[in-house]
Amino acid sequence: MNSYSLGMTTPNPSDEPRRFLEHLYQAAVRRALPLHNMAAFLPPPPRGRTIVLGAGKAGGSMAQAVEALWPADAPLEGLVVTRYHHIPPRPAGLKERIEIVEASHPVPDAAGLEAAQRILAMAHGLTKDDLVLCLISGGGSALLTSPAEGLTLQDKQRINQQLLDSGANIADMNCVRKHLSRIKGGRLAAACAPAKVVTLTISDVPGDDPSIIASGPTVADATSCADAVAILQRHAIDVPGAIASLLEQGALETPKPGDGRFAGHEVHLIATPQQSLEAAAREARAAGLEAYILSDEIEGESRDVGKVHAALARAVARRGQPFRGPCVILSGGETTVSVKRQAEGVPRGRGGRAGEFCMGLAQALQGQAGVWALAADTDGIDGVEDNAGAFVGPDTLARARVQGMKVDDFLGRNDACGFFGPLGDLVVTGPTHTNVNDFRAMLVL
Repeated sequence: MNSYSLGMTTPNPSDEPRRFLEHLYQAAVRRALPLHNMAAFLPPPPRGRTIVLGAGKAGGSMAQAVEALWPADAPLEGLVVTRYHHIPPRPAGLKERIEIVEASHPVPDAAGLEAAQRILAMAHGLTKDDLVLCLISGGGSALLTSPAEGLTLQDKQRINQQLLDSGANIADMNCVRKHLSRIKGGRLAAACAPAKVVTLTISDVPGDDPSIIASGPTVADATSCADAVAILQRHAIDVPGAIASLLEQGALETPKPGDGRFAGHEVHLIATPQQSLEAAAREARAAGLEAYILSDEIEGESRDVGKVHAALARAVARRGQPFRGPCVILSGGETTVSVKRQAEGVPRGRGGRAGEFCMGLAQALQGQAGVWALAADTDGIDGVEDNAGAFVGPDTLARARVQGMKVDDFLGRNDACGFFGPLGDLVVTGPTHTNVNDFRAMLVL
């Protein structure tokens, strides 16, 4: 899918339900592309230097947007880190002024560590006449890794994987990450003092809290070491004893609201999940359907959220309640997957939140006539696989049975790719160069 251009012709929902749902997804992605949203939030060039620093899955496209929009005669330099294979093709004639490097997501690696060290070095020694443009998007927590003193990269990798497998929500995960870092939780902005910092961010979190997006490297942090300790204990996350002691003593505290180093700083949300859902809703209405947005803040276990969505779709299809069909039902947010431990020798399942949602949805729909659905991550990657999500239709379970597959078995090992792959129902888009998190659309005819 070319996420940079929305087709002029909308597929007919009755004739091509899958293509129609993919069209809605593409509309949501397009609304969140940085070049379409950044110009209104760029400050004028300063008297001194302009340094661009950033991290996230949208980092490459955000950096290119700044290069395209910044005055050609105004100095511009900087460094941004994004996920491997997430640097968009450079438009013809666009001069490279900001270095873009790649690192690992969702588990950090040495490349992300090196990028964070270089970014922190560039933040030091600035003056009040300088401007720092910070480009922050989802994924930055893993991509911008600088372990607290006493932690190794290997420690951070292990803790990060435990958090991912635990089912902890993004706010809890990022609270821990902030307190185990030298750059997150406002520390990057503090390092930039006394320069003015303007943060441009694309939200991938429920509630659009900038202090949570990418663990808020430029935003004062209201959470505490005690909060991080409670989260680690609640999810049984193992950390080195020395680090646990430092957390309990409050020695790894982050800069707090009211800290003078944040005076005059600005934070602007240039794209949000709600805006993307509204863009998809407009496309649905243009096709003659009613469109309903449940929420852009839905959290919880992916499979359970799928079951709740299925109950709603069945009620609409059977009773015309609470919505009358034909219609499209949209939702966003960030669900979680608690990865089940498998017996020794049993391979780990492949998939992510969107695929797990679709398995739970299909299981609960039980082949309900007149209901189709698509769930995909707006960054184009569901978890660590190469698909964005999956598609569900009235015949999904029947086609699976023909191939000897039971959805319950695949849910038991968190293997969405193993289930939807043989059916040809994985949604593959490639990196979209933005990220406003989960996108879900159900079509009820």
